[in-house]
Amino acid sequence: MSVDHAVQQGPGAASVGDVPSYPDVPTYLNILGSLHIWEGDGWKKESMSWKTGAYIASNLSGIPEFTFSGPNARALLSRLSINNVDKWPIGKSKHLVMLDENGYIANHGLTVRDSEDSYRHFAAMPWALFKAPSLGLDVEIGMRDIFIFQVAGPKSLQILERLTGESLRSLQFLGIRRIQVPGIDATVEIELSRIGMSGTLAYEVRGPLEHGPAVFDAVYRAGEDFDITRLGWRTYVVNHTEGGFPQQGCTFLPAAFADPEFVSHPLFGAALPPKQVGGQLSGSANPTDITARLRTPFEVNWGWMAKFDHDFLGREALEAEAAAPRRKTVVLRWNKEDVLDVFASQFEPGEEYRHFEFPTTPQSPAGDHADIVTKDGKQVGISSLAVYSYYFREMISHSTIDIELAEIGTEVVLHWGNHGERIKQIRATVERFPYLDLPANKDVDLESFPSGVVAH
Repeated sequence: MSVDHAVQQGPGAASVGDVPSYPDVPTYLNILGSLHIWEGDGWKKESMSWKTGAYIASNLSGIPEFTFSGPNARALLSRLSINNVDKWPIGKSKHLVMLDENGYIANHGLTVRDSEDSYRHFAAMPWALFKAPSLGLDVEIGMRDIFIFQVAGPKSLQILERLTGESLRSLQFLGIRRIQVPGIDATVEIELSRIGMSGTLAYEVRGPLEHGPAVFDAVYRAGEDFDITRLGWRTYVVNHTEGGFPQQGCTFLPAAFADPEFVSHPLFGAALPPKQVGGQLSGSANPTDITARLRTPFEVNWGWMAKFDHDFLGREALEAEAAAPRRKTVVLRWNKEDVLDVFASQFEPGEEYRHFEFPTTPQSPAGDHADIVTKDGKQVGISSLAVYSYYFREMISHSTIDIELAEIGTEVVLHWGNHGERIKQIRATVERFPYLDLPANKDVDLESFPSGVVAH
């Protein structure tokens, strides 16, 4: 795909939407209402980046930042979140999970507490804004356009130290600090947070959207000595699947999308253009069964976040589930011979099986995909999109499965294909969750990495 409508100039490259237009990047695509890199440096290299090097990605940019302030701001977040928000240090991040009345995840996202009564909510839908009026709380709510760039992998710290010219070793997991980026006016507030979804050492760089292309390019140039990779949307969900981070719009459908009033509300169109989110329902699960594509906190292994010490939307349903959780998320490793049968069918007469698009099928974002999982002919779970892991050379997926079958080594059958079409029964084995067997972000010893600061 050629890009011929650069909208502003950034250092070293024209800008397309939230990122620079590099002549060697093969494909850009309109996602969430703005242009993003679809494939940057090749999906195989991108798939290896967070294990062996580092990447920069803009995939969360283009979604507005929501702000909540005033004496009732904390009360609003408490009424909507399963988390306890009372013991929350200023300057720290928290992953807030919000439900609908039936206990399904309607929205989730990273939130920062900036002061006693002010918060910022990132890369999430305007669910809190939509629900706020019905709660009768006087809260000042704002929305602004920001960039969010993820820098992840074992060399990410060195790259960011090269960028800023200072040691960043003191930044703890979930912590935040302000940084200065070369070429950007010092008065522009740009922050660095040690957080990510790759399952390895990872950071986010955030700031006003108009400075996004210049900051992206500055990080990329700082990482050239470290062979930094530009990660596109095509490969993005691989890190969620390997690293054990279920994600709305990718591995499950947020219940907010099943709420007609929310989808038809002007807020939805302003924050998340509907035509750019999800697509046609796919997978072997009946498309009329929307619940097959929804998840509860316990089903995605987030039940531990729920604190039943406050009243929140969906509490009654979640509390009932907490008493007897039915399912949890595991990784399924697909049988190689059965996967090869899918490819072989493309060269045989008659109806072929649904083909695979590497590295993910359907191509993300695709939270509306659901495949049936059975054991001895009985349905026992739902699998999300298929992921080819070039690192492990295996086909894997996240599957919400009956708890009694969640032990590693359990063999099940995944029904691959679209409902009403030819279905391939693929044998699969329950494996560890998360599947990536490298130190998690919070456990990484930063002192084990050489400094990226250049001595003068």
